[in-house]
Amino acid sequence: MSTKPTVFILSDSVGETAELVVKAGLSQFNGDYKIIRIPYVEDRGTIQEYIQIAKEQRGMIGFTLVDPELRSYLNEEAERVGVEAIDIMGPAMDAMEKYFKKEPRLEPGLVHKLDEDYFKRVEAIEFAVKYDDGRDPRGIARADIILVGISRTSKTPLSQYLANKRIKVANVPIVPEVEPPEELFEVAKDKCIGLRISPEKLNEIRKERLKALGLGNQATYATIKRINQELEYFDKVIEKINCEVIDVSNKAVEETANIILHMIKNKAENN
Repeated sequence: MSTKPTVFILSDSVGETAELVVKAGLSQFNGDYKIIRIPYVEDRGTIQEYIQIAKEQRGMIGFTLVDPELRSYLNEEAERVGVEAIDIMGPAMDAMEKYFKKEPRLEPGLVHKLDEDYFKRVEAIEFAVKYDDGRDPRGIARADIILVGISRTSKTPLSQYLANKRIKVANVPIVPEVEPPEELFEVAKDKCIGLRISPEKLNEIRKERLKALGLGNQATYATIKRINQELEYFDKVIEKINCEVIDVSNKAVEETANIILHMIKNKAENN
């Protein structure tokens, strides 16, 4: 028999929620405790088995079961044999059902699915930061989408916006003096999206950018001659990749992102 007081966590999902609640409760009591988690409980037999083990080890049970029948069974059996059992989710669900006047979905693991969604979003955001502005061409092969464009075509804000939709985005700046990475021409062309902009709009954006930096707007970076040179080189690169192009001249980041999301959706439906 364990010398530590034992709490058995029974759950119809992974049991993380129940364990966190139990640990929060245990933190209010001095002492050393042992927690044993039993995930994916779906039948009375498993419940009966661990009620018996808890009784033999003088332990207690904390549980999250969305099936009302299994919840009732565990509560009744635990009371019958004298095992303390904490229904962590049941009372909350009953109160919510009463308040919302609708039945719960009774699907195990929904919180875990939300957590998984959150971590995918974080992973995509970290990916966008790591592979922003062509920092590491290895990201091109791993990305869901590769944005290709000259400076000030909203590559970075677009990457971050799409990352919040759990899409891994790498972006590659196109500069006439620098050869694009070979990886850009090796990936599937439907992963690449060119961002085109009119010379006049880009001239306006770059002048504002220089002004914000406290620099004169006559710098080569903002001249129409330089911009046309960059756009011509961009067109050559895009022609070689043979990918889709979006004109971002008069589009907000959200608008361009929605076009890209629509493209991704269409691709998924056609595969």
